[in-house]
Amino acid sequence: MRKLLLATTAIAFGYSAAAPAFAEFNDRNIRVSNGINEDHPVGNGIKAMQACLDQKSGGKLKLTAFWGGALGGDLQATQALRSGVQEAVVTSSSPLVGIIPALGVFDLPFLFANAQEAYTVLDGDFGDMMNEKLEAAGLVNLAYWENGFRNLSNSVRPVTKWEDFEGMKVRVMQNNIFLDTFQNLGANATPMAFGEVFSALETKAIDAQENPYVTIDTSKFFEVQKYVTETNHAYTPFLFLFSKPIFDSYTPEEQAALRECAVVGRDEERKVIQDLNKKSLEKIKEAGLEVNTLSAEEQARIREKSMVVYEKHKAEIGAEVVDAILAKLEEIRK
Repeated sequence: MRKLLLATTAIAFGYSAAAPAFAEFNDRNIRVSNGINEDHPVGNGIKAMQACLDQKSGGKLKLTAFWGGALGGDLQATQALRSGVQEAVVTSSSPLVGIIPALGVFDLPFLFANAQEAYTVLDGDFGDMMNEKLEAAGLVNLAYWENGFRNLSNSVRPVTKWEDFEGMKVRVMQNNIFLDTFQNLGANATPMAFGEVFSALETKAIDAQENPYVTIDTSKFFEVQKYVTETNHAYTPFLFLFSKPIFDSYTPEEQAALRECAVVGRDEERKVIQDLNKKSLEKIKEAGLEVNTLSAEEQARIREKSMVVYEKHKAEIGAEVVDAILAKLEEIRK
C-alpha cells in the first residue's frame, strides 16, 4: 500500500511539475481585424504567429482573424481597441494620423532608400519611441509588419529624374503629404478613390498612379500603363496593434508570448511580401511594360528636392519625430 501511495504521489508530482509551463496562460479568443483579404501576406503572418502562440501557450491563446474590414474600417477598429471592446487590428499607419499625428512621419517622401533601412529604423530605438506614443493613445504595438514601398506607373514616359514628373496627372491618395509631394515635383496630383483608378487610367483622365507592385499587378494597372519606375517614394508599415486596456489585463507570460510571436509573424509576413513583390514585378515586365529604377544619385537628389515637404509638415508631425528619424537615417547611411 505504501509503495502504491509513493508511486501515486510521484506521478502526481510529475504532473504538477509539468503544469506550470502553461499555468500562466488563460483560454483567450483574440479577435484581429484586417482591412485586407486573407490571401494577402498578412495571412501568412497570422498563421506563423498562431503556430508560435500554440507552442508557447499550449493552444490557449487563439487568434481569430476577420478579413476585408469585416469588423469595420481600420480607423473604426482602432477606436474599438482604445475603448477596450476589441483586442487587435493590423492596420497601415496612414489612417491613424488623426489619432497620433507622429505617424505622419511614415508618409514623408523618399524617406527610406530600401527595405533594410526601414527595418533597422522600425525595429530599433525609433520604433520604440513611436510605440510609446501609441501606448499613450491606448494602443500597444506588438510589431511593425509590412505594407511596403509604393512605386509609380504611367502612360507618358519613363521617369529617370524628378523633372520627368512635370505636368503628369498622377492619382494620389487623399493625403496632404502625398498631394504636396507630387505637386512639389511638378506633377498634377489628383486625389481619387481607388475603385475609380483603372477606368481613369484607361480613358486617360489621369496619366499615372502610385502603389506597391503587388497592387499594380492584382489591379491589372499594367493593362492601361506603359512605364513603371521603382521610385520607392513612400514606405508604409503595417502595425499589429493591441488594445492597451485588454493587454494590461493579461498575465506577463501572455503579454511576452504575444510580443514574441508577433515578431515571428512579422518576419514571415515581410518575407512573403518581398517574394510576392518580386513575382508581381516579373508579371509586370512580362506584360510588356518598360521598367526602370531611380539611381541612388537621383534618389538623393529627389530627397533633397522634397525637404520642403518635410519642413511644411514638420510641426504637425512633431519636430522631434522628424529630426529623430532623419538623424537615425544619417547614422545608418554613414
